[in-house]
Amino acid sequence: MGRNQTWITEVILLGFQVEPALEVFLFGLFLLFYSITMMGNGTILGLIWLDLRLHSPMYFFLSHLAIIDMSYASSTVPKMLANLTFLYLAFAVTECMVLVVMSYDRYVAICHPLQYTIIMSWRVCAGLVATCWAFSFLLALVHVVLLLRLPFCGPHVINHFFCEVLSVLKLACADTWLNQVVIFAACVFILVGPLCLVLLSYTRILFAILRIQSGEGRRKAFSTCSSHLCVVGLFFGSAIVIYMAPKSSHSQEQRKILSLFYSLFNPMLNPLLYSLRNAEVKGALRRALWKQRSM
Repeated sequence: MGRNQTWITEVILLGFQVEPALEVFLFGLFLLFYSITMMGNGTILGLIWLDLRLHSPMYFFLSHLAIIDMSYASSTVPKMLANLTFLYLAFAVTECMVLVVMSYDRYVAICHPLQYTIIMSWRVCAGLVATCWAFSFLLALVHVVLLLRLPFCGPHVINHFFCEVLSVLKLACADTWLNQVVIFAACVFILVGPLCLVLLSYTRILFAILRIQSGEGRRKAFSTCSSHLCVVGLFFGSAIVIYMAPKSSHSQEQRKILSLFYSLFNPMLNPLLYSLRNAEVKGALRRALWKQRSM
């Protein structure tokens, strides 16, 4: 009742409220993280594109994860509320779904190796990836449409470093009950559901690995799966804490720090986890460097 009823058309992002002496340090740190993200994921993309040994379903999905991570990190430099809120949500949901598809790929590869090429044909892989992208952009559009129908009448300050949907909702001067319900339902469907599927897949994978007689075979299977599990744990863990934990359990500053994990740190760590723990990727990198040196 007592809120200013003048509608707002632009907002100010507070970012991190730190001492001026730390601003330059944080700028350099985040620029370094962003540069590593772009270079790391770009390297993964280049290796997969150039090395025929990496032309398999697993690396097909990994290449899309790299594209998502590069776009995801870039979308947190906001200029327009509607556009970049949409992109941020779309890339976040796409990453969730691609991580689930990658766990299914590892399940088929380890539990049904003789049928792998039939089950995970290129047609199936392309269909799965297209479904992830299409569904994610559709779901993001639903959130943005519900968000933009609301009147925003001040204050015009968002206490975040990008146009995060929950922070934007706080500026609305109308009932946001429907938005909150849709966000919670989406979290159950996009975070809890996929995480359960991933855990189910890796439970089956674990039993299959334990039945492998060869020690080298078990080591290789654990290596590829552990990288994926690290990525899943970081991404889903931080997102579930932010969007599904009680509001009173975290301050706004804590929420902003947690947001860094799935918007900046995860895209930076993904190529490092997959390359440092993956012999095939390291082999492709050595071959690419050797070929460049011999030219």
